[in-house]
Amino acid sequence: MLTIHVGAALRRTADGRAVPGDAVAVRDDRVAEVGPLEELRERYPQARVRSWPGTVGPALVHEGELPAAPTPRERVYAVLRSGATAVLADRVADPDLRDAARRSGLTVLAALGRPAELVPSARADLAVFDDAGTCVATVVAGRAVHRRA
Repeated sequence: MLTIHVGAALRRTADGRAVPGDAVAVRDDRVAEVGPLEELRERYPQARVRSWPGTVGPALVHEGELPAAPTPRERVYAVLRSGATAVLADRVADPDLRDAARRSGLTVLAALGRPAELVPSARADLAVFDDAGTCVATVVAGRAVHRRA
């Protein structure tokens, strides 16, 4: 299934310029294409269109300690609610926490790499932020895992 994610604007990189009218097409767990919404709709007329209330961009890497919570699963979900889909390996050293991260689809990184970018064939890890900087949705490998009510 192909889904086009669109918001008020789209950032191709976390610190890139927000471009109104741009969107990202996602097939399965990968970015299929990025560009103007109307062009994507023409190219993929069968695609489902998900409209988000904010700016769509690449998901973040959570660099600090995972938030405190009663269970490893809740700690991982708190990371997802922040718009992050990757964590550093040393932050999930506990086996239960690492297992919860793996089950949720979080990417576990040995070290920080280059910043995420929305480009074709990249893993479809997206985050949507409102004007106040609050995460309103997180998509892990093409699957919506958090949506603010």
